[in-house]
Amino acid sequence: MGKIKTHKAASKRFSTTGTGKVKMNHTNRRHKLGIKTAKRKRQLRGGAMMSEAMAPNIRKLIQK
Repeated sequence: MGKIKTHKAASKRFSTTGTGKVKMNHTNRRHKLGIKTAKRKRQLRGGAMMSEAMAPNIRKLIQK
């Protein structure tokens, strides 16, 4: 039986922590930034954790 390939698009967008949680970046930080408030842009700056409901699907894609 062959090896399972990593989903490359998912591996570029998500990573896992040491405890197994899935890290991701916030969306809505690419364009149309003049419309968004400074508070909203500041809160979107850092990373975020994937919800526990979706995390198993992402872990399966990135094989971790």
